[in-house]
Amino acid sequence: MSEPDTRRASLADIRRMKEAGELHHDAASPDGESLGAAFRANAEIEEPKRPRSVHLKLDPDVFEFFRQQAGGKGHLTKMQNVLKAHADAHRR
Repeated sequence: MSEPDTRRASLADIRRMKEAGELHHDAASPDGESLGAAFRANAEIEEPKRPRSVHLKLDPDVFEFFRQQAGGKGHLTKMQNVLKAHADAHRR
C-alpha cells in the first residue's frame, strides 16, 4: 500500500499556486449537508479536558503484561485505553 500524498505549503506557496492557476476547484462538486438552525440553537460549547499526570505504582507483572502487549512502546497508552473502557462501562 502506498503512502498518502500529503503535501505542505506555506501561505506564500498557496498564493503563488493560485496566481499560476495551479489550484483547481470543481464547481460541480456537491455541497456538504447543512447542520441547520436547530443544531446551532441546541449546541453547547464544551471546554477541552486536559489529561492529568499521575504517579502510579503497578505490580511488576501487570506492567510487564502491558509492555509485552504493546511490543515495548505504547504500553502506557494501552493502560490508558483499558482504564478508559472500564470507566466508560461503569458510567452507563
